[in-house]
Amino acid sequence: MKRILVLCTGNSARSQLAQGYLQQFAGNRAQVYSAGVDPKGVNPLAVQVMAEDGIDISHQTSNHVDEYTGISFEYVITVCDNAREQCPVFPSGARRFHQSFTDPGHEPGMDALTSFRQVRDQIKTFSRQFIDLHLPAS
Repeated sequence: MKRILVLCTGNSARSQLAQGYLQQFAGNRAQVYSAGVDPKGVNPLAVQVMAEDGIDISHQTSNHVDEYTGISFEYVITVCDNAREQCPVFPSGARRFHQSFTDPGHEPGMDALTSFRQVRDQIKTFSRQFIDLHLPAS
């Protein structure tokens, strides 16, 4: 089983969404974790928009990246520029990927829920493509 770590700044939205989708698409082929460089707690809007798409992330927690330094990851995915810049080097030799997504709820002229839904859909597309490419079903 492969291990995937998704990182963003606060581990409250983008990485939580990605963790949910990556786990959904990977099934038992991967164990997916998420963390942040400055964790803020899981945003309730992240939980809400994932529930709208049939995925329950209410059990996920907001964790600091340092909690995972002892785990060997095959893949580390950063989903914001800040996390990419501050991400520690993992001794496991994990393959690193970066795909920056807008911080949902912080887009001028867009209400927070609409913003979360838009970013959710972008992350869903990315997650499906990532799993199809790197962990295809046998």
